[in-house]
Amino acid sequence: MITNTFDLTRRQALASLGGASFVALGGCATIPPAAAVNVGALLDSVAYNLLAHEPERATSLGVDTGTYATLRYRLEDQSQAGQDAYAATLRSDLARVRAVDRAGLDPATITSLEVVESAYATALDGFALPYGDIAVGSWRNAPYAVIQNVGSFLDLPRFLDAEHPLRDRADADAYLARLAAFPASLDGELERVRAARAFGVIPPAFLADKAIVAMEKTIADARDGGSLVAPLERDAATVGADWAEQARRIASGPVVAALERQLEELKLQRAAGKSAAGMWAQPRGEEWYDWALRASTTTRMSAAEVHEQGLSELAELHGRMDPILREIGYTTGSVGARMQALSEDPRYRFLPGDPGRKQIMDLIADRLAWVKAQMPRAFNTLVDPNMEVRRLPPAEEPTAPGAYGGAGSRDGKIPGRFWINLHTTDLHRRYDLPDLTFHEAIPGHVWQGEYANKLPLIRSILAFNAFSEGWALYGQQLAAELGAYDDFKVGELGYLQSLAFRACRLVVDTGIHTKRWTRQQGRAFFVERNGSKPEEVASEVDRYCSWPGQACGYKIGHTEIVRQRARAQAALGGAYDLKGFDDAVITGGNVPLDVLGHVVDRYVAGARG
Repeated sequence: MITNTFDLTRRQALASLGGASFVALGGCATIPPAAAVNVGALLDSVAYNLLAHEPERATSLGVDTGTYATLRYRLEDQSQAGQDAYAATLRSDLARVRAVDRAGLDPATITSLEVVESAYATALDGFALPYGDIAVGSWRNAPYAVIQNVGSFLDLPRFLDAEHPLRDRADADAYLARLAAFPASLDGELERVRAARAFGVIPPAFLADKAIVAMEKTIADARDGGSLVAPLERDAATVGADWAEQARRIASGPVVAALERQLEELKLQRAAGKSAAGMWAQPRGEEWYDWALRASTTTRMSAAEVHEQGLSELAELHGRMDPILREIGYTTGSVGARMQALSEDPRYRFLPGDPGRKQIMDLIADRLAWVKAQMPRAFNTLVDPNMEVRRLPPAEEPTAPGAYGGAGSRDGKIPGRFWINLHTTDLHRRYDLPDLTFHEAIPGHVWQGEYANKLPLIRSILAFNAFSEGWALYGQQLAAELGAYDDFKVGELGYLQSLAFRACRLVVDTGIHTKRWTRQQGRAFFVERNGSKPEEVASEVDRYCSWPGQACGYKIGHTEIVRQRARAQAALGGAYDLKGFDDAVITGGNVPLDVLGHVVDRYVAGARG
């Protein structure tokens, strides 16, 4: 057992989890708002108050230790009461942060206060909406608390396998406590889903169909223990062999029963499913989408402005792609049609099956080695990421994106990961895989996360879609500027098509949710206008229907980072230095775009001396 100031026994942990009650943690005492406040202590207090509601994040960050070791036994309270308590904590801590006198504070501390204020104010507006799953300083906001890519039925098995540690028996004890709490999490979600249905919120039938298939797979897996037991079996030599059977009884009994209750609800929703894909068809859907767009872009841009920016940037990027296509012999047809033809060129395809999967992994390793060697040319402050490249779980691959990545834990025990979808090797091409690697790993998500982990804890917790994805796109741009495609023109096409793909997202997401596009119209726009692969965009467009606005953060964020770079260059003239700018932005941490301009202002002022 873990010994700490609470001396929490396993029985107590299980009992409190079953009740899904909020427990105040040590270190979260209220700090009076005054000029003499220890701002560092206040920010830590705010961080642990948040983690008390999202204890899984504490484990992912590696901070569920010592005084906070009880967090490792708990899951987020998914009930409406739990979400209301979360909102109350945000409201209280937002008031504390706003009360701090910022005169005389250093720039980094001011940035941290601005970040919390922006994140919490936006999240509270989301919690005030009558339905949905609201992220706090994160990227996945969804009107449906359980759908094909949202819900604990997907999240918890992945979390337990990849992030919950199993280094000793105490970790296994905590694992079992979390598994025992899983049914309460599922029932909390079910309560909110039923309330949303009563309000008139019914997901599109095609999403419900996908969710039912995914839920049935999860249930079939859990009946025999499956992926919920596998980590304990895999690490039995470390934690002991007596845990797996206990976990199997929980998984096959209470967990399966709770999953079946969710499945029954999904089938009711399917029977009443709507044909419309967009939020315009949901009660207060326009209001919900306006908020989701603000949360994703961290701007006040309207859907119409986002749509027009997407069309404009797509035209500009295709204008850059056209001469390269002509140079390599593709001279007739639209840019999209020519990119479709290029994707059929056998020179750029991977072999099918496992031989092709090995080719993909080998190419990723090669590009990572190259880009690591280039980083001293773009940054003064360097990191050495602890990272690994892993295939997505095969059960997740059919509805997952082509890849995703992120940083590891603050303590370095959980590595940063570049997850690659290898469901079929036809998802990838030799000309687009390098760019994907730069986006997900270095200098993109994994690289940026290493810097975030050196900031105050609250800054490692709060992340913003527009900055996270905008930085990853900027990382792609840096790789291109550093010479990634000097000897591989077709690779430059892959890079530009990737940016164009994100411009298409602005058009399609807003088209579906405000212009009443069908999912077929959204898919066709990608394929016909940008030459995207049909297999890639099928699940892509469905994600826009379950995560409204999320797809708009990428290109809005990238465009703003590039705009800020041009602004800094114009302001500093000969004193401008790329490495100085990149350092300022990445060491400034993950910030909403309404704070990024302040970070750059402070960089410019410092560079001027």
